[in-house]
Amino acid sequence: MTFRFDNSYARELEGFYVDWQAAPVPAPRLLRLNRDLAGDLGLDADRLEAEGAAIFSGKRLPEGAHPLAQAYAGHQFGGFSPQLGDGRALLIGEVTDRSGRRRDLQLKGSGRTPFSRGADGKATLGPVLREYLVGEAMHGLGIPTTRALAAVATGEPVLRQAGELPGAILTRVAASHIRVGTFQFFAARSDMERVRRLADYAIARHYPALAEAPEPYLAFYEAVADAQADLVARWMLVGFIHGVMNTDNMAISGETIDYGPCAFMEGFEPGTVFSSIDLQGRYAYGNQPFILAWNLARLGEALLPLFDADAGRAAEKANAVLGTVGARYQARWLEGMRAKLGLAGAEEGDLSLAEDLLAAMQRARADWTLTFRRLADAVTEDEALRPVFQEADTLQNWLSRWRRRLAPEAARRIRAVNPIYIARNHRVEEALAAAHAGDLGPFDRLIGALSDPFTERAGLEDLAQPAPAGFNEGYRTFCGT
Repeated sequence: MTFRFDNSYARELEGFYVDWQAAPVPAPRLLRLNRDLAGDLGLDADRLEAEGAAIFSGKRLPEGAHPLAQAYAGHQFGGFSPQLGDGRALLIGEVTDRSGRRRDLQLKGSGRTPFSRGADGKATLGPVLREYLVGEAMHGLGIPTTRALAAVATGEPVLRQAGELPGAILTRVAASHIRVGTFQFFAARSDMERVRRLADYAIARHYPALAEAPEPYLAFYEAVADAQADLVARWMLVGFIHGVMNTDNMAISGETIDYGPCAFMEGFEPGTVFSSIDLQGRYAYGNQPFILAWNLARLGEALLPLFDADAGRAAEKANAVLGTVGARYQARWLEGMRAKLGLAGAEEGDLSLAEDLLAAMQRARADWTLTFRRLADAVTEDEALRPVFQEADTLQNWLSRWRRRLAPEAARRIRAVNPIYIARNHRVEEALAAAHAGDLGPFDRLIGALSDPFTERAGLEDLAQPAPAGFNEGYRTFCGT
């Protein structure tokens, strides 16, 4: 089978989108097909290799496709924009995967839509391959994420500040593309009937058991809060910085979405920012848990009239849920940190144990990924951290405390949850530079390592090493797709 398409969003939520078509492209060429993901979706990868250039460029859409640009609003760096929407993307439809889950397919970079706000709606090769790569890195780490099914070169140049760049389109797969900002779009227009319809659709699609809850909309709010708290805790545990946690970039499903100015932190510093547009550090690594709660407060505001007809009681109910977000996040983070440290069970002093290590790592700007990975060797070797941790001599007391808490087979447990390979910034840039020169070999090699980031393999030693000294000090990422 190639595709058996549906579009329940179009069928059930008329008025929530604009019907639209992808802009024609002169010479589409399939660059990469994610064959593993195609298999998960029940698609014929061999046939897609032959037909994918036309399909994934929007030139020839599958039967049942209904391309549309979704409407949404959003708080961007704290300021509210009442109308954003898909300015360079089209939801072309949905497929049901091998697990029975409905999955969106979206073309990103397919041209202008009515939501483009003067932009060209195009994407260039570098950002398309970057989102493909980082999405696969997150999937390999076991973090809920959108993924790339395909990358297509369009055969046309796209004008950017750097000059003319090769155009490309990403096919993105998501549990759905419903965002906090989707609810905000209709709430800002006081259209609570559409907010209700959207909530009913989101419950049926993502949290169907909640339809029978005594207060389904409040239960939905709580479920989204739980999913997003879990997601951000997972980001923090691997040193991931989303870079643009605007409310239009936070998915109701709890998946990571919109890989623009994102990056993985190397030397540990909570204030780390890589985004070229985050001049105030609003979305710095250490701020992500606070922004989680801020964004969920905005979702609560949009849903408020659904919680109770009485505004005072509705606010009390929303605040009761919102008041649990910090504890939800902290519980998930500490659970994950215990696993990263290889601890046995749970004890009251575990938070202090973790925080003391982080304080030492921050003083030394120790590499986040390699420090935790080398703890596996430090189970029995006092010198194990010295190659990656300049202050290893100061950790003797901490190591003694830590070793008393270790679970059986701690080294194996630590390696199972702490990756050896991440999408390090300098390796990503090398792969993208090679791709611009026509060589996708480094991209494929990096994807291969990141698909199984916990298994150390001969011949990939260079991909585990930190960036050269000073590389990350001025490194900046951009909103490119």
